[in-house]
Amino acid sequence: MKLAAPGPFDQGPRGFRTAAGKIATRAAMCGALLWAALGSIGCTERTQATQRGPNGSSQMQLVKPAQQAALVDINKIPAPEDPADIESPPATEVFVNVQVLKDVSATEFSRLMQALSTWVAPVEGCDYCHNPDKLESDEKYTKVVARRMLQMTRQINTEWKAHVGETGVTCWTCHRGQPVPSGDWFNAEGPLASIPVLGHRDGQNRPAPNAGGAALPGDPLSLYLINDNQIRIQSTTALRTREAPPSIKSTEWTYSLMMYMSGSLGVNCTYCHNTRAMASWKESTPQRVTAWHGIRLVRQLNTDYLIPMTPLFPAHRLGEHGDAPKVGCATCHKGTFKPLNGVSPLPDYPLLAGVGKVSGGTPTPPEEPEPPKKTK
Repeated sequence: MKLAAPGPFDQGPRGFRTAAGKIATRAAMCGALLWAALGSIGCTERTQATQRGPNGSSQMQLVKPAQQAALVDINKIPAPEDPADIESPPATEVFVNVQVLKDVSATEFSRLMQALSTWVAPVEGCDYCHNPDKLESDEKYTKVVARRMLQMTRQINTEWKAHVGETGVTCWTCHRGQPVPSGDWFNAEGPLASIPVLGHRDGQNRPAPNAGGAALPGDPLSLYLINDNQIRIQSTTALRTREAPPSIKSTEWTYSLMMYMSGSLGVNCTYCHNTRAMASWKESTPQRVTAWHGIRLVRQLNTDYLIPMTPLFPAHRLGEHGDAPKVGCATCHKGTFKPLNGVSPLPDYPLLAGVGKVSGGTPTPPEEPEPPKKTK
């Protein structure tokens, strides 16, 4: 006798197994289709791995071609202004109230001013900083800020070659045709942050853009890119020493900063570190030394240039807690491990490589600490 096939809701053992089998089969088919769809979408997000050191040395660099392709336009450099072929007297003899570029000719001065309008304010042009009827006037705060930024640019190119090398920087490095460069930042919390009903977040426990979207501390930049706080938290020895170990909290702050730097440069940890010995300078890449100088460069720019200009900025240019805009790694890099892919307009404007403020020399990275001696 031929039995009728059980329905999907039959209570018998065979019927239950058959219904369950059908559901599982359909679920598997749907999962396969979804996986195929995600695979086709993810083709543009595939990651390429490049070995940057000997095999087994944990120095694999991950690169997303689609991410790099999306940054092509922002890394383009505008064509330089025509060179000033005509000899002219110094800018101080032609223009009034020249305070920074006193060592350049009037024609080179005018050429740079035209480039500045392209780099910083292509829409407003000269009027963004100047009163067109009285160019020497300092009535606009933007002109006073721009003057200070010219001093800053010259100092970076003169005294921070350990970070910028011979490539150097210009106003375009940060601004890219915008009056306010992307990548600037403000304090995430005020001095007396309120305590919410569910408890004090202590600056974390919610997705933070500067921490790569993780629930790590959301403002590591104030802690490390203004103040000189200890960043390294990994021990250099296998066994515990007499020194007080870092807390979990300090570890989270360090991880948050590293997430920010990784996103700003579009790289992973192995760009600077050997992950089998994160604390070791000897086993790190040369880029770690460059980044060490970069952190100190950013600190100086914030403490010597941007924060002191707080009274100059109007209220709409200040942060939620009344602080001035500050710079970080993302301000120059914008997701690229070398700003502008390592190309700079500085050779076309050598006057920006002139002498800046003399601060007493560039700091040097710490030497590898000696391991503690064994005691009997």
